[in-house]
Amino acid sequence: MSGKVFLIGAGPGDPELMTLRALRMLQEADVVVYDRLVSADILNLHAESARLIPVGKAPKCHTVPQDRINEILLEEASAGHTVARLKGGDPMIFGRGSEEAAYLIARGVAVEYAPGITAAQGASCSTGVPLTHRGLATSVQYVTGHRQADKVLDLDWKRLADPDSTLVVYMGVANIGQIAMGLMTENLPGSTPVLAVGKATTPDERRLVSRLDQLAKDVRAADLKAPTLFVIGKVVSLYAERPVAELLEQAHG
Repeated sequence: MSGKVFLIGAGPGDPELMTLRALRMLQEADVVVYDRLVSADILNLHAESARLIPVGKAPKCHTVPQDRINEILLEEASAGHTVARLKGGDPMIFGRGSEEAAYLIARGVAVEYAPGITAAQGASCSTGVPLTHRGLATSVQYVTGHRQADKVLDLDWKRLADPDSTLVVYMGVANIGQIAMGLMTENLPGSTPVLAVGKATTPDERRLVSRLDQLAKDVRAADLKAPTLFVIGKVVSLYAERPVAELLEQAHG
């Protein structure tokens, strides 16, 4: 009997930000194949009988190659199991979910999806910095700050250096100096504010406010590590040290 695979977005880290659909799928699974960035609090929501298979990757350390991850999903589903492929954030935003789905569907395996709150949305809500705001940003662009096998970043710097847009950079710690230089080369002002958020929505969340022409130096000085998200644009001028939710709680409390 053929099983199926659930591609589940676990969200940015806080278990309360999982969708009901994601939670249901996780609890229905016989096998959970999970990434490094899935928090322990979320992973612990699996069914007691479920078998766990870690396949997490760290920068420059892919202990389980992507090809092998694909094979694991196929093997488990072919054995008749319901498989939860649990990914941080949203599996369809820099999560390679579409690649895994295409591999499985081509081999006759049913795939269902549970979208997750992506890290940009999580960081926006935890810090109170909007991704769009009237008069400051009319659009938002998501981009990944690294290339497979450490290839050179070939980003469209001219398009990304839009002063009326918010740019969100995922997985950019290692290349943030190159990214800042590429944007400034296309005339995005060095004074453009930047908010870096590490491990957004978790108890270990870290924040750094900088500007584009000082960003690489400040990130090194703060020793920020992955996963860190960068929000670049005028919306960062709205940042306050205390998150909006905390201020509202105080006002109504």
